[in-house]
Amino acid sequence: MATTVKPVDSIATKSGSGAVPGAARRPRDPRYLALRNFALSITVFNVFGYTLLGWEQPWLWSVLAAATAYVTEMVFEVLSAWAEHRRPAFLGNGPRGAMEFLLPAHITGLACNMLLFANNQWWPVMFAVVISVSQKHVLRAPIAGRMRHFMNPSNFGISVTLLVLGTWVSISPPYQFTEWANTYFRLMIPMIILTAGTVLNAMLTKKTSLIVGWMGGFAIQALVRHWLFGVQLNTALGVMTGVAFILFSNYMITDPATTPSTGLAKFMFGSSVAAVYGVLMALNVVYTLFFALSIVCALRGLGWWAARFIAGRREAPGTGSAAPHEPDRVSGVVPA
Repeated sequence: MATTVKPVDSIATKSGSGAVPGAARRPRDPRYLALRNFALSITVFNVFGYTLLGWEQPWLWSVLAAATAYVTEMVFEVLSAWAEHRRPAFLGNGPRGAMEFLLPAHITGLACNMLLFANNQWWPVMFAVVISVSQKHVLRAPIAGRMRHFMNPSNFGISVTLLVLGTWVSISPPYQFTEWANTYFRLMIPMIILTAGTVLNAMLTKKTSLIVGWMGGFAIQALVRHWLFGVQLNTALGVMTGVAFILFSNYMITDPATTPSTGLAKFMFGSSVAAVYGVLMALNVVYTLFFALSIVCALRGLGWWAARFIAGRREAPGTGSAAPHEPDRVSGVVPA
C-alpha cells in the first residue's frame, strides 16, 4: 500500500465547522526586523563606545536613558489606551509583544544619551528622552488614513533640548567616536557603520532613495554655498566623512515611522532636509543637522493636516465640516 506524505505546513486542521490551514509559517515582519536590528546595532555601538572608544558620558547613563524611555512609553501608552477605550499595546501578546513595543523606546533612549553631552548633569538627558518618547502621543497627524506621529522622536527630543537647555547641554563632540582609535581602526569605524547601515536600510527599511536624496542634496548645497558665499568646498563636503554624519544618515534621518514610504517622496524628503540644512548654515544656525530634520518633519505633519482640512472642505462645501451622518475620517465618530 502506497502512502503519500505531505509537508507539515500543507496539513489542514479541523476547527469548528470547517478546515483551516495548518501551522504555516508566517512571513517575517520587516518592520520588526528593522527595529530589532536597529536596536541591536545601537546597543553594540554603545558597548564598544564605553569599552573601546572612550566615551565621556558615564556608562550608567545609557542604562538610565533606556529605563526612562521604557517607563515614559508605557505610561503614555496606558493613558492613550484609557482615553481611546482599548487595551495597552504592550499587553496581551506575551513577552515578545512587550519587547517589540519597547524597541522604539530603547533606540530613542540610547540615541539621546549617545548624541547629547551634558557634562556631569543627568537631568538634561532625561529631559530629552521624556520629550522624545512622549511627543509621539501628542504630535500626530492623519497620515494615510491613520493618526500617526510625524516628528522623528530622538531628533525632536534632541532639538528641543538644545533649544531649551542650551546653557547646560550640547551635542557630543565628534571626536568621541574615534578618539581612542588608532589610524587603521579610525578609518574602519565609519566604514563599518556605513556598511551596516546601508545593508539595513537597503534590505529592511527600503530607505535607499531617501539616503541618495539626502547625500546628493547635501553635496549640492555645499557647492551652492561655495559659489555664493565663498565657503571652503573641502570644509563643506568634509562633513560627509565624519562618523556623526554617517550615523545621522543611516540611523536618524531614515526613521521608518516618520518618513515617506514611496520612492519619489522618500527622495524628496531627503533632498528637502539637505536644502533646509543649507539655508540654516547660510544663516549661521548651529546644530544644523537636527534642526533641519525637525523642520522638514514638522512641515510634513502640517501638510497632512492641511490635506485633511481641504478634504473636509470638499466633502461639505461652505461648512468646513464633514457631511451630516458621515463618519469623521480621523476619529470615526458619526456627528449627531
